[in-house]
Amino acid sequence: MRSKPWVDGCVRKTARQALSEILLIVLPVFAAAQPVPLRQMVDLALKHANGAAVAAADQDRLSAVYRELRNNYIPQLNLGAGIGYSDGFPLSLEGAAPSLINVTAQSAVFNTALMNFVRAARADISSGALSLQDQRNQVIEDTVLSYAELAKWERRLSNLHEAESAEEETQAAVSERVKEGIDSELDETKARLSVARVKLRITEATGSADVVREHLSKLTGLPIGSVEIDPDSIPALPTSQAEEGSPDKTADGSPAVQSAVEHARAQFLRYVGERKGLWPSIDFASQYANLASFNNYERYYAKGFQPNNVTVGVAIRLPFLNIAQHAKIQEAKAEALKATKQAEQTRDKASEDTLRLQRSVTQMQAARDVADLEYEIAQKNVAAVRTRMESSTANLHDLDAARTQANERFIALQDVTFELERSQVELLRAEGQIESWALGTR
Repeated sequence: MRSKPWVDGCVRKTARQALSEILLIVLPVFAAAQPVPLRQMVDLALKHANGAAVAAADQDRLSAVYRELRNNYIPQLNLGAGIGYSDGFPLSLEGAAPSLINVTAQSAVFNTALMNFVRAARADISSGALSLQDQRNQVIEDTVLSYAELAKWERRLSNLHEAESAEEETQAAVSERVKEGIDSELDETKARLSVARVKLRITEATGSADVVREHLSKLTGLPIGSVEIDPDSIPALPTSQAEEGSPDKTADGSPAVQSAVEHARAQFLRYVGERKGLWPSIDFASQYANLASFNNYERYYAKGFQPNNVTVGVAIRLPFLNIAQHAKIQEAKAEALKATKQAEQTRDKASEDTLRLQRSVTQMQAARDVADLEYEIAQKNVAAVRTRMESSTANLHDLDAARTQANERFIALQDVTFELERSQVELLRAEGQIESWALGTR
């Protein structure tokens, strides 16, 4: 029984109304961006990072190369046929006698060159894994610093908006004083200049915050409107890391240095493998062939001809003259030397960078202490000016100057604090501890 059209229309209308009501309730909830903790932001960045994805793909390639070399010890079977017309003595087709079915099997048994190539491939896998870890550390560092910088700009904007309100009140008060003949027009211009300076600071901070928020959006794949942070989710940074360990010891634990060392070891193993390419080798080989009668084998092999034939044995190679292989040995030796020197350069640079970061952390901690005290003094100066105004020993202009100085000291303290955090985060990466610190996996 078919339903009436007006019944169908009512059902559709009711469904649309229900859907509209649900959307009206749900959409505002999703529209309001929720703060994303640092740990979740780092997780998103690691999943979305292109550099880490490229390193992971390269790691898969290295694993496939290793399996390709290792599987040379497993017999490789080939099934085929060499069917063809023969006139006279049946000659070979691509190195095999004409046959209806041809099965061959071959594998390495004793090959010292192949052994070293397999070891080199395994070392390359270790190098790739360490390189992937270094890429992950780079993504984490970038995300953490961007997160901390956005927190700095948002806090600065909050402070500047408060200062803007105070400066606008001061400007209004000075305008009234000018009308009453207490202050001059120059004082009014100075008050307007103070407001304009704060607005300029707000514009700069807003632009910088937008740029950092866009960068975080690209890092994590989140829509830019959903990039909201929770400054309280940033873990406390170590304070004594600058005094721990020597730079050389710290550099040895760096994934970048370890990756370079493993790559140098792989190149040396390849050099050894090329040298041992001049050594004897033994391969297992077998072949089965079903020979066709129309190739006239029986005419030339009157005795002992049979259609089914099997050969099983080993192929022994004793190279004694291979000029091309000697050139490959020299090439591999040069590559091994180059990789060794590059590993030494990477280690030396990591050691120097670690020492620089350790000293930078110490210096920035001292600078932060100075900036903190200067800001504290500026705040107390504002309070003192307010007290003096109550006793009529200070005026509105003194208060405006004290507040301007306090705002400048606050900005200087923020900048120094962020540079200290940058040095500490970079040092954590140099020490190979940034992932455990950021993700709380200690």
